[in-house]
Amino acid sequence: MVASLAGLWFLLKIVLFCGIRYGACSQEAPLVLGLRLESPAGLVCMKDRIISAPEGATFKLRLYGTELNGSWPWVAFAGAAGGAAGAVGDAPDPCGQESSRGQSAFQVTGVFTPDEKYSGLITVKVRKRSISAGVGSGKSYYHLCVLSGGKWASSGPDRLRINTDTGLPADYIPPWGLAVLVVLLLLVCGLLRTVNLSLLWLDPVELYVLHSCGSEEEKRAAKRLEPIRRRGNFLACSLLFLSVLGHSVLGVLLYRALGSILSAVFTSGFLIFLLAELVPHILCSGYGFQLAPGLTWLAQVCLVLTFPLSCPLGLILDLALRRDITTCGIRERAMEMIRTSVNDPYSEFVKEEFSRGMLRSKTVEDILTPLKDCFMLPSSVILDFSTMSEIMQSGYNRVPIYEEERSNIVEILYVKDLALVDPDDCTPMTTITKFYNHPLHYVFNDTKLDAMLEEFKKGNSHMAIVQKVNNEGEGDPFYEVLGLVTLEDVIEEIIKSEILDESDGYLDRKVKRPLAPLEISLEPRTVHEEFSLFKPPEGEPKIRTSPQLLLATHRFLSREVSHFSPGRVSEKILFHLLRHPSVNQEVHFDPTNRLSAAHYLYTRNHPVDYFILLLQGRVEVEIGKEGLKFENGAFTYYGVSALTLPSSVHQSPVSTQCQSPRDPFESADGTSPSSYCPDYTVRALTDLQLIRVTRLQYLNALMASRVGQSPDPPEIKILPNSQTKLLNEKNTTQQGGSSAQESSTEEEAHG
Repeated sequence: MVASLAGLWFLLKIVLFCGIRYGACSQEAPLVLGLRLESPAGLVCMKDRIISAPEGATFKLRLYGTELNGSWPWVAFAGAAGGAAGAVGDAPDPCGQESSRGQSAFQVTGVFTPDEKYSGLITVKVRKRSISAGVGSGKSYYHLCVLSGGKWASSGPDRLRINTDTGLPADYIPPWGLAVLVVLLLLVCGLLRTVNLSLLWLDPVELYVLHSCGSEEEKRAAKRLEPIRRRGNFLACSLLFLSVLGHSVLGVLLYRALGSILSAVFTSGFLIFLLAELVPHILCSGYGFQLAPGLTWLAQVCLVLTFPLSCPLGLILDLALRRDITTCGIRERAMEMIRTSVNDPYSEFVKEEFSRGMLRSKTVEDILTPLKDCFMLPSSVILDFSTMSEIMQSGYNRVPIYEEERSNIVEILYVKDLALVDPDDCTPMTTITKFYNHPLHYVFNDTKLDAMLEEFKKGNSHMAIVQKVNNEGEGDPFYEVLGLVTLEDVIEEIIKSEILDESDGYLDRKVKRPLAPLEISLEPRTVHEEFSLFKPPEGEPKIRTSPQLLLATHRFLSREVSHFSPGRVSEKILFHLLRHPSVNQEVHFDPTNRLSAAHYLYTRNHPVDYFILLLQGRVEVEIGKEGLKFENGAFTYYGVSALTLPSSVHQSPVSTQCQSPRDPFESADGTSPSSYCPDYTVRALTDLQLIRVTRLQYLNALMASRVGQSPDPPEIKILPNSQTKLLNEKNTTQQGGSSAQESSTEEEAHG
């Protein structure tokens, strides 16, 4: 009994030991469920569960399964007998034959490297054909063999096979080919998008406006675009179809190159967004209309390529929608509203539509007049004739006043403040500015133009001083004055044009571009007067006529006396003539001897050769044989005929301004008398201040004016009995040429 129990116990131990041993062995046997080619490169590829690799190649395989940490080696490859490609059940399993595994073209090198729980990597090297030539002919297939339970067997339900042919797949594309195709497709997609945006950006109505009202270049471009733009639906279908086709092909190529769907999707999306959408929008937003004429040929090629598909679709859209899908209905409505309201000059919609963008996108720093170009005066200046004439000549209504340096503006002077100021009083500038005390208006350089316009509309001031906070360098920040901005500057920015008035000397005050000179002289006095000519010059003898009276005399002669009109005597020559000491004269009246010979300016039948303009005082005029007498005062003139040829018909002094004088250079000759005999008498009744111009002075002024206006100065004709140095110079320098003639006439014009 004891012996039988001992034998039973021993039998149980053996069964238990074998069971444990069998369970342990079964748990340690590796089980391969599948494999994948890791990082395909070169000619090694995997398709339809068959890995193709050339001779001599080395690649890595990722194995998937359980219990992959068994004792190595437990993976090998074995060639199928006769190159059979079927399952193991159709032929003997080649993995069980040691010779098949040893002569296999695919040899596992190294050891199995697990990197995850259920997968790991092995390295496989393809041996040369000479070694494995005996294993079938043509295509040789190899099975993956796994050591399980001490036996080698094929792994996998449908037998993974490896092809060692060196021939490439029919759809194989090398990496450099994929890169070239991707770049070309991106360029094509970007070009198609550029064509779409540039050609379809403007609707037919806008093209018609450019064709009718644009510049010559815009008219030519619009003429080229109109024919193809009329086929809007046809063109849109063609370009959209080609763009979508290019995007699809690009995604497939990137998948072939990257081997991952997710990476291919994100990469293609980013490249299409950046190069095929964003860049064309940037180009067409600024240069679309300039690029469009050069891209019409490409649009025509696209129409031809996609004609079978895009033409029927375009016709269907035309018939179904009866409009161009490339135009925006809201945009057409907005344009219609603008056209209907354009007749109303005060339409709030039109003003807001056209001024909002330009006023909100610019600041006062963009339109200000720099401080160095501003007309300014120091506070220490005296308001004499020189200063006031400088202010009047500047043409500005508001003049900034500064102390010490130009950036320190302390006051604003309005020109209307000078209405009651007498230049002879020499009033200090500070007296006027402190009396009126006009407020200063400061703005910062980043102020928008719409805000600046609202400030000007409040009426506080139409001029503002632009300043900014200067943080550069060491020390505390300070306000730096940049320049001035006016309401006129804002209006010019709105209308996109310079506003020129009668006092402007520049066509563009920002760049100091001068006005174009007139080729044909207009009416007299249309040119801005230069008051600086009437300022008393420094270093010259002071004349008896004040600057104000000299200005009035100059204007009177040039406008009222035809002999001194700008068409005969230039304004500058007339000015120099009036300033000559011999022309400005005074007659002192002696009340004790009223009939003194010094009181007579003209005596009847006594020859004279001068013209007189009365500036101050009174005279008595006696006319004709009847001795009719009357009194005259300031700004009456006598002896106009004495300046040209004497006439046989005596003229009264009151009718001289109505005559049409003849050219003295064409009429003077050696037989003409040298003096003029008036038929009236002019006698002083009070102290007189007058202008006395002799015939010689007038003729020299005429000649000097002609020399300044003509490149070929005319020949001077002087009366033969004139005893002057001019006549002597003419007789001695007749052979000298035109240059000497010009210099002599200019000298005599002043004396």
